[in-house]
Amino acid sequence: MNKIRWGVLGVAKIATDRVIPAMQRGQWSEITAIASRDLDKARRAAARLGIPKAYGSYEELLSDTEIDAIYNPLPNHLHVPWTIRAAEHGKHVLCEKPVALSADEARQLVAVRDRTGARIQEAFMVRTHPQWLAVKALVSGGRIGEVRSMLGAFSYTNRDPANIRNRPEFGGGALMDIGCYLINTSRFIFGREPSRVTGAIERDPDMRTDRLTSILLDFGTGHAAGTCSTQMVFYQHLQIFGTTGRIELPIPFNAPADRPSRIIVDTGADLFGGGISHIDVDICNQYTIQGDLFSKAILDNTDVLSPLEDAVKNMACIDAIFKSVETGRWEVPQ
Repeated sequence: MNKIRWGVLGVAKIATDRVIPAMQRGQWSEITAIASRDLDKARRAAARLGIPKAYGSYEELLSDTEIDAIYNPLPNHLHVPWTIRAAEHGKHVLCEKPVALSADEARQLVAVRDRTGARIQEAFMVRTHPQWLAVKALVSGGRIGEVRSMLGAFSYTNRDPANIRNRPEFGGGALMDIGCYLINTSRFIFGREPSRVTGAIERDPDMRTDRLTSILLDFGTGHAAGTCSTQMVFYQHLQIFGTTGRIELPIPFNAPADRPSRIIVDTGADLFGGGISHIDVDICNQYTIQGDLFSKAILDNTDVLSPLEDAVKNMACIDAIFKSVETGRWEVPQ
């Protein structure tokens, strides 16, 4: 087998506009089928994207013996049930973030993985992008000394009450949708879990989702702080401060696939940019890389890049932040 044959559950915009076209350019991945609960939608998506098979139900796709792996971009509340069904059909699963609605739900996937032998991974594509791998190497190599602080912001505006990101019963809201990136990358850079976390939330008065969430994670010798919003200016940025330098990522999460990404490194020589240098990262598509790495793990019978245990820990931080909003105290991720 030269390529892993993928099936896609649903016609979500992230799948049809970003992930599928990117994976179709992969060396080890091919998209062979797409399913929707509306067969016409599946057929239209398949025709537009050049996918050979279209199914009118998810179960039909999972029953296709010519499919090796599943990409699951369904709404958050459907991640766990359909990932479980896929694994039980003998499929490996790359599931969109957040992989579950809680850490306990994510632990269900660990049990299913161990029982079925399926590879299951949460799709945090940023972990595969060369800009983040370069930043991790810079930090590990002591380029900015010991990390003391990470500051991040991630926001956009979406006031559509019908959109799944604005439906609390579907796991909507800023923290679940984009705040999870701030948590994931801070854990990645610090290389350990926070000892405690806290947060503040401002909710939409009608939809009741968190439209503005600010978080603080205590890593002992350093802190990570961030703000995310679904009703604020379209923006993202991240900085890492060390004892002897600073690293800045102008576009940390939705890195462009049509131009180089830039890493800014500052020695702090002065406040006018005298210590600033740049590292340009070659043009690449993080969704292509993510899909191919998962496919290669299947082909080579090796571990996936990010084990489900990491997804459980990320969800535990999210759970604890939500809890801290209710208690008004620091909370320990469980």
